[in-house]
Amino acid sequence: MAKSTPGEGPVTIKKYANRRLYNTETSSYITLDTLSQMVRDGRDFRVVDAKTNEDITHNVLTQIIMEEESRGSTMLPAGFLRQLISLYGDSMQSMVPQYLEASMEAFRRNQTQFRSMLEGAFTGGPFEELHKRNMAMFEAAAGIFTPGTKPQTGAPAADQSNAKDDEIAALKAQLASLQAKVDKLG
Repeated sequence: MAKSTPGEGPVTIKKYANRRLYNTETSSYITLDTLSQMVRDGRDFRVVDAKTNEDITHNVLTQIIMEEESRGSTMLPAGFLRQLISLYGDSMQSMVPQYLEASMEAFRRNQTQFRSMLEGAFTGGPFEELHKRNMAMFEAAAGIFTPGTKPQTGAPAADQSNAKDDEIAALKAQLASLQAKVDKLG
């Protein structure tokens, strides 16, 4: 979570004995939901105990995860949690945090690549042409119900049939190309 914007460096959040969280940057009390949104926005913060000035960021982030999990947005399977708990006290415990962090970073990179690949697949090529044709048909259908407009006449049936066959062949080729790209990512 290196990204930060409004103030340079991480925002300091103070947690008081009454469990209230105070954002020193905005001089306002906030909730765990606010901190959760700050994480999603890439805003870096540090939570300290207001009395002792002890860094309790890890505990608060864990608390946010617990709340998210209790709301039904379960992302951590029970098997994973059992394995994680079993690693406490193990000789490999010190390596787990770096491994999990590297794994999540790799997952995030793959997610970004996959999204950009999918976006690229639907721009240009047969999908864009299909979208244009669908929009033209929709506009023509809407024109039927609009007073004062004449419906457009299409191409002869034989030409439409050949065009559809060509379009299907192009779509199959595009789908095969996408499948090859997905296989490469896996």
